[in-house]
Amino acid sequence: MSEPTEKKSAAGFEEAPALLLAEFDTPGQCLHAAEALRDAGYKEFDTHTPFPVHGMDAAMGLPDSKLGWIVFPIGLTGTTLAVSMMHWMNNIDYPLIIGGKPASLASIPSMVPIMFELTVLLSAFATVFGMFHLNRLPRHHHPVFNSERFASFSNDKFFVSVESTDPKWHVDRTRKLLEGLHPTHVELVYDDDEGGEDLEPAPEAGGAH
Repeated sequence: MSEPTEKKSAAGFEEAPALLLAEFDTPGQCLHAAEALRDAGYKEFDTHTPFPVHGMDAAMGLPDSKLGWIVFPIGLTGTTLAVSMMHWMNNIDYPLIIGGKPASLASIPSMVPIMFELTVLLSAFATVFGMFHLNRLPRHHHPVFNSERFASFSNDKFFVSVESTDPKWHVDRTRKLLEGLHPTHVELVYDDDEGGEDLEPAPEAGGAH
């Protein structure tokens, strides 16, 4: 008999679950769970570990970061802006005579420090704000924080969460897949402040309690 997929919220409305959360004791188990979800075709899932786990990106099937496509053109813009600015200042707005000769674009060595500084400055801004955009930050709340057990992810536990927005999401099938990976605990989490719902292991898939 399947578990109920909806519950009454504090306001009395039916509320659908936000995610399934599975807890593991070791990084190897968490890595294996990520590979299983990837191979099963899941996309909207995440892993939560107290330290970086080598190979996790590949296990989750994550592509290369798109940050470079944001940082490179912005850094190149900084270089171009520096050259244009110095050319305008030294040759057009306030022409300088250096060593009996007018300043020109051939004076690249003297421009290098400013070109470098402006390139690095704009690249740094692009990196920070691009990272915020790609990670959808700041996000001050996420349903996963409604789980009391999730607090141990920054200490000594490893978690895998599967979002209900995933196209392959199905409470029973997704739960059985996670339970087949032998987690120490599986929890159905809702998008409210009332915590999660502990799930009893399905009869044909043990290991979660």
